[in-house]
Amino acid sequence: MKELIEEHAKRLKLSWIREHYHEVEASSQEEFLLKLFEKEIEQRKERKLNLLIKQSLLPDISGRQFDWDGIHMNSDLLKEDVLAGRFIERKENLILYGGVGVGKTLLASLCGWNTIHQTQRKVRFYTMAQLVNQLLEAHEKGTLGKIYKQIEGLDLLILDELGYVPLHKQGAELLFQVLNLCYERRSVIVTTNLQFGQWNHIFGDPILTEAFIDRLIHYSHLLVFNRESFRHKESLLNR
Repeated sequence: MKELIEEHAKRLKLSWIREHYHEVEASSQEEFLLKLFEKEIEQRKERKLNLLIKQSLLPDISGRQFDWDGIHMNSDLLKEDVLAGRFIERKENLILYGGVGVGKTLLASLCGWNTIHQTQRKVRFYTMAQLVNQLLEAHEKGTLGKIYKQIEGLDLLILDELGYVPLHKQGAELLFQVLNLCYERRSVIVTTNLQFGQWNHIFGDPILTEAFIDRLIHYSHLLVFNRESFRHKESLLNR
């Protein structure tokens, strides 16, 4: 009997029930079934959450606290809306602008983590250089469609560190195609240390730069980090 139960549970892909059904105590058959189903659903949600976290490529920010001092928003967007990812429901974007070490990546990552944990949406984190390198490599191999399909399946794309590395023409064009895939369909968070007027130094083409900015800022919120670098502060305190 035990072998048959485990075999049927395996065929039905009820992994928790297959391994733990004998541990459940209940006062009726109905309560027993209910507990089995609840535990199976709970485990499936946990497995899905772990998979979403793994696929997101988000940096580990465990234990990090976020300080809102010195951050200015140019809209009626609330801090809670940012952290809870409510802008994602409206397919809106966030642009996090400020100097090096002021917390832009931390806030972008917090948005990603909260979005996964609270709503189990699909998130992917890239530095700009990582994504462009992957796009160029896929272009050479003829597998761009695979990356585009992955991006089309996302709810939130996080592009970190725009402005650190200038892009070659082909890389800039491929990045623009990614933004086109996201435009009005999924949300994008971009972190940058450059004002919009300096973005042409990255893309190297005024027309492409203008088109990229135009699509990004449509339905977007700008968060300006007007404060000192935390890493600089810490180094001063440790002297």
